[in-house]
Amino acid sequence: MLTKSEIRLLVDGHGGDSAPSMVIEALMMALSKTFTRQFDSPIKFGIVGQEELIRPLLEQHGLEDRVVLVASTDVVGMCDSPSHALRRKKDSSIHVGARLVRDGEWDALVSAGNTGALMAISKLLLRMVPGIDRPAIASMIPAVDNGRTLMLDAGANSECTSDHLVQFAIMGSCYLQAAEGIESPRVGLLNIGSEDIKGTDVIKLTSSKLSDTTLNYIGNVEGTDLFGDKVDVVVCDGFVGNVALKTMEGTARFLADSMKQELTSGLVSKAGALIAKRALKRFKDKVNPGKYNGAPLLGLNGIVVKSHGGADAESFVSAIAVAAREVSENLTSRISESVQEQIES
Repeated sequence: MLTKSEIRLLVDGHGGDSAPSMVIEALMMALSKTFTRQFDSPIKFGIVGQEELIRPLLEQHGLEDRVVLVASTDVVGMCDSPSHALRRKKDSSIHVGARLVRDGEWDALVSAGNTGALMAISKLLLRMVPGIDRPAIASMIPAVDNGRTLMLDAGANSECTSDHLVQFAIMGSCYLQAAEGIESPRVGLLNIGSEDIKGTDVIKLTSSKLSDTTLNYIGNVEGTDLFGDKVDVVVCDGFVGNVALKTMEGTARFLADSMKQELTSGLVSKAGALIAKRALKRFKDKVNPGKYNGAPLLGLNGIVVKSHGGADAESFVSAIAVAAREVSENLTSRISESVQEQIES
């Protein structure tokens, strides 16, 4: 763990549905002692974006001396294709941010912007860890007994070969070993059934290849296993992973809203809600998607963390925390070493 040098975090001022105001609000929260005391090293914050938009907001909130403004002139829109962002928007906040991470001026980039563009630009500028072809978005989801399950890919690659999925499994296992201290993470392949005969040809071939690795591969897992204690790493392509993730988020909101509606429907219900206030708060916190916001793009030679595009300030702070932990634990180097060992074994 780093104990002397500062942690240098750069955030994308134009990423997300409510940027840049949401990003500024998140930076105010992240500058508080409640946040910074989680880490042994001091944290330096920067924001990359169009100066004419960002500087007035920094001054309005008294942050001009606490947050470094890195100027960029362009913005990658949510409808921009990755190829267009690569070719035509080389001075966008995402491009400038990734370039500065590559050059070592900042330790990590956090963005709630266009996922495809973020992945393509990061891959081009930061390059990949040897033996890994594509980055994968690794998302933590809540599990029983206050546990967590790592799912990847959560949206970066909609079409994958069996080799890509095997690489995701290796990266996910190495990530949990380095980040969570799990010695031998249980790896499962997301499928429509647990039987070996289930799934597409790609899934069947992936399962066969995973069985030949030294990973702790437990076989196929189903959607019902995501929140249980059966598996630590769930592997899937980005199309399936993103649908699963957003279904979970929608379900969580539905449960929270339904419970609120039922508990405020009458005097008896309100009395019961008052008695169970603490338990209900714990439940709400557990199913709050924002608590788990912030997914690293694994496989890059650098730290890039993707925030949900619809994140509010509190959720975006969670993504900033993920980046800070990755830097403080030197996870990029540790994961790279573990991946090489696994590939060579």
